[in-house]
Amino acid sequence: MARRVSPEEALDLVREQGFAYLDVRSVPEFEQGHPTGAYNVPIVHMGPMGGQPNTDFLAVVERRFAKDAGIVVGCRTSNRSEHAATLMEHAGYTNLVVLGAGFAGQRDALGRLVPGWAQKGLPTSRRAEAGRSWGELQAGKP
Repeated sequence: MARRVSPEEALDLVREQGFAYLDVRSVPEFEQGHPTGAYNVPIVHMGPMGGQPNTDFLAVVERRFAKDAGIVVGCRTSNRSEHAATLMEHAGYTNLVVLGAGFAGQRDALGRLVPGWAQKGLPTSRRAEAGRSWGELQAGKP
């Protein structure tokens, strides 16, 4: 099971150790704000009937990332990222961590907010860098 890291640890892994940040939230969530430099491969697509599994998730991840690549997997609160990391580990990925508390923070057992990436004031963006949006990754663009 992938190790959970704090937002500060995740930023350090990306900046200092070359990890990629994989945001597994839906496209609209990603476009509202995400860690700067993140890749967007949704684990679930949101639609009128609720969330539908993204059947292309693993294929797109495997096309873009080597099995031994360092990857921080993140979502809004860490639930989807835990699921995505499990799928990726079953597919042979070996160097994954999960952003505990996610982008938007998470409630602990007592209902207190554990600050996520955004609350910590870490670098965010509303625009994907070239080749990192879902549309480009799905199309196989570098």
